Amino acid sequence: MPVTALIAAVSLTSGTAHAAPATPVGGEALGSRGLVAPEGVKQPPKSKATSYVVADADTGQVLAAKDAHGRYLPASTLKTLTALTLIPKLDKNRSIRPSENACNQEGSAVGLSVKTTYKIEDLFRALMMSSGNDAAMALAETNGGLAKTMRDMNAEAKRLQANDTVAKTPSGLDKPGQSSSAYDLALIARAGLANPDFKRYISTKVAKFPAPKGYYEISNHNKLLWRYNGMVGVKNGWTTKAQASFVGAATRDGHTIVVSIMRHEGGFWDEVADLLDWGFSVRGKAKPVGELVNPLPDAQAAPAPAASPGASVTPATQPSLLERAASKQTDSTRMVGSVVIGGGLLFGLIWLGYGIRRRRARSGS
Repeated sequence: MPVTALIAAVSLTSGTAHAAPATPVGGEALGSRGLVAPEGVKQPPKSKATSYVVADADTGQVLAAKDAHGRYLPASTLKTLTALTLIPKLDKNRSIRPSENACNQEGSAVGLSVKTTYKIEDLFRALMMSSGNDAAMALAETNGGLAKTMRDMNAEAKRLQANDTVAKTPSGLDKPGQSSSAYDLALIARAGLANPDFKRYISTKVAKFPAPKGYYEISNHNKLLWRYNGMVGVKNGWTTKAQASFVGAATRDGHTIVVSIMRHEGGFWDEVADLLDWGFSVRGKAKPVGELVNPLPDAQAAPAPAASPGASVTPATQPSLLERAASKQTDSTRMVGSVVIGGGLLFGLIWLGYGIRRRRARSGS
């Protein structure tokens, strides 16, 4: 009887696992995998990007999107989340010497040396201008270690409602399970633009960087800082698996437009410029297709669960099977569950008593 009831309860519970997904963050239309554009204005220019978002950073209105919530490898655009998370936590005037581990990170690097002392501000410039993976690791270690930094980054993503984003590295180097979306990159960039230090780092074209003897110059990898009128900056990225990704912002006549793209074959600079031009031309005229949501209040943005950098992180939008089942329970399913639990407890007590009697009989006590 208890087994039969248990099977019935599992059957009822599992039936709730396939409930329709919640409305995508930012609006129903942003759940589309295809192009979503406003009517009554010219269509956005074509792009080879698999996914993109064009948004008004001032109002949060999404003006056009393509597969806005598609989850892809972010490459170095993830450094926007690293910077946004760590800038408030680390004293920019503090001086540190990086570890050998930080100095020996693979991929793009600014060239850190264990023999040189750097200010935290130097490392943030290296992170956002030169896309230094070595700087990313040095900042993570200064924040208390890699595991803590990944918890902090994922908690910040949750606070921003960037629910497509799962950070596994501070640099954006590819790692299984790591993801973001064009929507999330626009959301993170918008939050970053409100931070004066973040905005200063992404806007700097050229800076002096400490060396074992003297200094050398580093330059910003964002080519649109030199090419596009009003470009504020933000971040580009590339890995073989992720392909090209980019998030950028420009300001004209007191208004700021954000463009994010993911999974582009490369050579996207002119396409991004065209998307920015289009955004400026239709802002205030086009009916938005969605919105960039505001961060959660601190009370709702609970810290992310502790996990090692290699552990699987479940995105915040995906409740567990038990949570989904509980939310769909009826009086009848609760009654069945009570019968199952009660029957199981009774069976356990009977079996325990039987085992005690057998042990006493064998021991002679």
